[in-house]
Amino acid sequence: MKPNAPPLRRGWTTGSCATAAAKAAWMVLQGHEPPASVWITLPSGKEVAFSLCQFTGTTTAPCAAVVKDAGDDPDITHGAMIRCTVRALPVGSGIIFKAGPGVGTITRPGLPLPPGEPAINPTPRAMIRTALTQANHGAPPDAEVTISIDHGEELAQRTLNGRLGIVGGLSILGTTGIVMPFSCSAWIESIHRGVDVARAEKLTHILGATGNVSEKAGQALYNLPDTALIEMGDFAGGLLKYVRHHPVSRLSIAGGIAKMTKLGQGCLDLHSSRSRADMSALAQLAAQHGAPDGLASLIKNSPTVAEAFLLAQTHNFSMGNLIAQKAWSVAYKTLSPAPILLDVLVFDRAGILVGQASSPSLPL
Repeated sequence: MKPNAPPLRRGWTTGSCATAAAKAAWMVLQGHEPPASVWITLPSGKEVAFSLCQFTGTTTAPCAAVVKDAGDDPDITHGAMIRCTVRALPVGSGIIFKAGPGVGTITRPGLPLPPGEPAINPTPRAMIRTALTQANHGAPPDAEVTISIDHGEELAQRTLNGRLGIVGGLSILGTTGIVMPFSCSAWIESIHRGVDVARAEKLTHILGATGNVSEKAGQALYNLPDTALIEMGDFAGGLLKYVRHHPVSRLSIAGGIAKMTKLGQGCLDLHSSRSRADMSALAQLAAQHGAPDGLASLIKNSPTVAEAFLLAQTHNFSMGNLIAQKAWSVAYKTLSPAPILLDVLVFDRAGILVGQASSPSLPL
């Protein structure tokens, strides 16, 4: 953030929006006039109000809608219309959740809900149960709750849902009900769910990549299925620490030269705003492995790792395996004591493998 910039505005999860819409729809089903706003209870116990933007449906199946406000977070669902239709069910039915248009269905094991269930996560379900109980004079109602998101199937194509086996739309998410601007938690959560799905499918080898180029190159190298691919981005630590406690037989880490250099220097968050490559340390590494003094000095004074790597190439000095080995050492230490076979792949921007290191029992 810029100095003296105003604080970033928080937003609301799809789960909070769906909860407000469900409560409003239930109130209409009970004979109330469509409310302009409703109060819901967040998991923390805090009460917050939501404005309703639209009511449709019928007297026996009213539908209320809320427009999601993600605050200052660059969320793809910001501005999405989240709708909830409720119907009364026979006594003893409890609350049943259904996926309407734009909300996905789970097709693979490993997620918090089993295959066949609508992708409405446990916390939003609990929030909706609480809201409907509040609107039903404190008694848990018997109701069918159908959640829809306008254009949700199209928006879902820009998420990892397809890889996780969620088809037909978006997920209704949220553990706190609040969206924190530029929070890392949502991405790290998707990393964890990706590992869970891979383990549930009994995959023995997964690959975490920092970006699209390294992911595609690593997948082609090992002929891995899509479900084995974990889009870790900058969150190497988020993947390594989770796999340490939820192990697989083999883990490959793939990334570009600069990010793997930072990993090798002990950085587990590889984002440019949160970690920087130490050019002096990179020059020292090169010198320790036979680089001439003149090249080491050039590397030390290079503005970027990419430029240092090119300089080394012009001097016929290979740095790829050195970078890979350092990254492997840090990753291996982070995974310990889990007995996981580990290898690190370093790719250039064209997807060409320029460095590799692995556990002794894994042939290069």
